[in-house]
Amino acid sequence: MTLMERISQDIANAMRAKEPVRLGALRMAKAALMNQEVQKGRPLDEAESQQVMTSLIKQRRDSIEQFRKGGRDDLADKEAAEITTLESYLPPPIDAAGLERLVDEVVSEFGASGPKDLGRVMKALMPRLAGQAVEGKTVTELVKRRLG
Repeated sequence: MTLMERISQDIANAMRAKEPVRLGALRMAKAALMNQEVQKGRPLDEAESQQVMTSLIKQRRDSIEQFRKGGRDDLADKEAAEITTLESYLPPPIDAAGLERLVDEVVSEFGASGPKDLGRVMKALMPRLAGQAVEGKTVTELVKRRLG
């Protein structure tokens, strides 16, 4: 079952269960996936679907930050609930130890020694993390610490 099919099925379940926050998040996710399919002119594969979901989660996190700065905790809480719903459709995040091992592996593989090697390391590392629920920002910070 594709991600789009799972979301469609869960939309119906959320309507039956009268879960408005979950329903809103799922409808928004389905619309984003459909828009991406239209843009590409073909159905999305799993990696592309997960990338769309990851970007939606990132948008929600940015919104939470802005709402908290603006004193709108009610809206921030709604966004946090949507993140919880969206994260359930992603694979479990890679653990910190596993991420550190992978970063160390790539750094030693390239013989990277300083900040000037950040681009090369990131270019090699990100494809290995494809399909994993991990934020690029977190990876970048970890690589900078290893190289700096």
